[in-house]
Amino acid sequence: MEYKIKSRIWIEADNHVLLGEGRVRLLRTINETGSLTKAAKRLEMSYKKAWTLIDAVNKSAKKPVVITSIGGQGGGGAKVTEHGLKLIQVFEEINKNCWNHLDEQLDKIKTL
Repeated sequence: MEYKIKSRIWIEADNHVLLGEGRVRLLRTINETGSLTKAAKRLEMSYKKAWTLIDAVNKSAKKPVVITSIGGQGGGGAKVTEHGLKLIQVFEEINKNCWNHLDEQLDKIKTL
């Protein structure tokens, strides 16, 4: 018999979601592409949804997580700040540790 534990974590700040897997994926993709538009397209997400998520993260964080610049002749862009990169790293560590803990707990069921 195969057992699985299903779980998703997110971090809230003042009852607003700061980070979750989807937001971290979006932040990573912005960091890779340098663009909110390109990140949204790559993740098959509307620009409006991507903007709404990033705006919510920026408002919930202690410091800006993404800085955007308006388009012009060279086009606009988006940059994940140093604070944003640290948040991604910490979230991924927390998530990994959570999964390791859940795997250990699942082993208790398997031995019954």
